[in-house]
Amino acid sequence: MKNPVLLIFLLLFLANCDNKDKANDLALREQQLLDKEKTFAQKEAEYQSLLKMRDSIFNKQHSDSVKIVKWPDEIAGTWTGKVICTESNCSDYVVGDQRTDTWEFASDSTQLFSKIINNNNLVRLYTGKFENNEVKLNFKTDSTAKKQVDMNVLLNDISDTKMKGVRTIAVDNCVAKFSVELVRSKK
Repeated sequence: MKNPVLLIFLLLFLANCDNKDKANDLALREQQLLDKEKTFAQKEAEYQSLLKMRDSIFNKQHSDSVKIVKWPDEIAGTWTGKVICTESNCSDYVVGDQRTDTWEFASDSTQLFSKIINNNNLVRLYTGKFENNEVKLNFKTDSTAKKQVDMNVLLNDISDTKMKGVRTIAVDNCVAKFSVELVRSKK
């Protein structure tokens, strides 16, 4: 009789160990599945973005007339820009910080843009609009960036030699505002 009881306990012990191994395997597989779902969600977001871009290209191609966009002569070209931080609740930006860059307002066959250049290196590329005698520039990181950044520039005091306005930067959960003054670069 002692042998069958010992045998039953041994079988129960082995079955219990086997269940722990299976539970660990199951937990590992669930984690791998979650990782794959996150990767798939990122790819799905990129895919949806590409679909929107494709649709906008097709819409432009099917329009009856092709409209070539360019900056007005008083804006197009190179400017020297001075940017000063005026408000901030971000750790990356301190009130009073200043920066001087070269701003180049240009266009291609489809859009207006502005390049921000410092020490001959491209710092930022804004997409642009010119509406109601105002220059509106925007830069936004894509959905895969570690920090979600949205930069907007509004230049609404415009002359042939000077433009003034504000730049607003929203980074994750903080906002910083800057005064912007651009002076036409000498040719």
